[in-house]
Amino acid sequence: MGIAVEGLCFNYPKHPNLLNGISFSLAEGDVLCLLGPNGTGKTTLLRCLLGINKISRGKIWVGNREVHKISARELARMVAYVPQAANMVFPYQVIDLVLMGRSPHIGIMSVPAEKDMEVAREALFKAGIAHLENALFSEISGGERQLVLIARALAQQSEILIMDEPTASLDYGNQARILEIINELSRQDYAIIMTTHFPDHAFLACNKVAILKGGKILALGAPDEIVTENNLSALYAASIKVVAAKIFDDPPKEVKVCIPLLA
Repeated sequence: MGIAVEGLCFNYPKHPNLLNGISFSLAEGDVLCLLGPNGTGKTTLLRCLLGINKISRGKIWVGNREVHKISARELARMVAYVPQAANMVFPYQVIDLVLMGRSPHIGIMSVPAEKDMEVAREALFKAGIAHLENALFSEISGGERQLVLIARALAQQSEILIMDEPTASLDYGNQARILEIINELSRQDYAIIMTTHFPDHAFLACNKVAILKGGKILALGAPDEIVTENNLSALYAASIKVVAAKIFDDPPKEVKVCIPLLA
């Protein structure tokens, strides 16, 4: 199952043309990285893909169906969402929060079955946090909370993941863990859309990149083609270099990194 967008436009009453003519497609195993400065509409675009924001023009397909023709419950079985962060008022245990991902599969007024518990525990294992099953969500670290939100999305057993800055505010180790999870999910044929403020992550975890600015996609393609010094410097209004670092493994490989040049 993939996702396709054609000519998507979205307006807030006081912000016309917030998104204007957005088009792209994503197949199984694809990971699309959305790059853009703050306020350019990345999160708004994700909300349109999730059916939360009603678009003014254009079409969105999940599989071969248009999003506006799919019920919220059915869409949740097809597309899972990982928000930037979550603050819970109630002291939920981690396992209970991950079980919430099973909601689209559980009948109204029903309780989770043993199968739902198995799926939730498998999701915790995939996210590398099985040891946190009985911990309180409010008492674990920010990085662990982000991994719990990913596990909750995995418990939905959707084939498409939409991730809004999944590595935001995380330490270096947790950023690496989440990127490794994204790589593994891609190998399992998940289609993934992620936003980030770290262009390096496009080289590490994505096979497609879209540059979003002024409500439009200015460039779309493979990371090596799109994440360039000229594109990044123009996008962020800063001098940025893209440098190839050689890693002397067996076999040797090359990894590109982005470096801002300070005055």
